[in-house]
Amino acid sequence: MLDKAELVGAEWALREMRHSFVSVLSDHGIPIEDISRLVGHRSTTVTETVYRLQIRPVMEKGATTMHGIFG
Repeated sequence: MLDKAELVGAEWALREMRHSFVSVLSDHGIPIEDISRLVGHRSTTVTETVYRLQIRPVMEKGATTMHGIFG
């Protein structure tokens, strides 16, 4: 899969691929519930804890939206 993406597969660890997967989904606005299910977590709590840096754009978008609603 990495070779098809023109990345050197031997240079990527499974953990790095998984974090990149979560980052790409988060950056494209995929809800945390969907990301959590896709990576095999039973709840969003684990996803939010493990991938807190990768899901920051989702949290920031939510905060911006709430600010727009409640000022």
